[in-house]
Amino acid sequence: MGEGDEWPSIFQKIKETDILLIGTPLWLGEKSSVAKLAIERLYGGSSLTNHKGQGIYYNKVGGIAVTGNEDGAKNACRSILYSLTHIGFTVPPNVETYWVGDAGPGPSYIEAEGYKHEFTQKNARMMAYNLIHLAKILKDNPIPAEGNVAD
Repeated sequence: MGEGDEWPSIFQKIKETDILLIGTPLWLGEKSSVAKLAIERLYGGSSLTNHKGQGIYYNKVGGIAVTGNEDGAKNACRSILYSLTHIGFTVPPNVETYWVGDAGPGPSYIEAEGYKHEFTQKNARMMAYNLIHLAKILKDNPIPAEGNVAD
C-alpha cells in the first residue's frame, strides 16, 4: 500500500457493504493478476473482527463475473469463490456468471454483444437475485457469534 494506492478506500467500501462481486477477465485460462491481488488484499484484512469477534467478512455475501475469449471461466469462478468462503464470506448458490467468446483473439463482450447472450443473462439475473436474497436474510438474521446460538 504505497503512495497513490487506492486499496485503503476500496477496503473501507468493502467493510461497509453487504455484497461483494468480483469481476475478472480471463488471461491464459486464469483470473487476472488484479483479481488475484484483490483476493490477497482481502485475505490480508481477514484477521480483523466485527463487534462480535467474528471475521469482518461474516454476514457478507460474494459472487463473481468473468469475461474473456478463452476457456477457464469455471476455473476462475472456483478459485475466487473458494477464496471468499475461506476468509468468511457466505456464497449462495449460482453466484457466478460468465461470458466466453470464441477461442483466440476476437471481439470483447461489448463488441460481441455478449449482453444479449441468453445463458449469460439468465445466470446474471439468478446471481443478482441470490446475492440480494441471502444478503437480506443475513442482515435480518446474522450468523451468531461462536458459542452463542441465541445471538
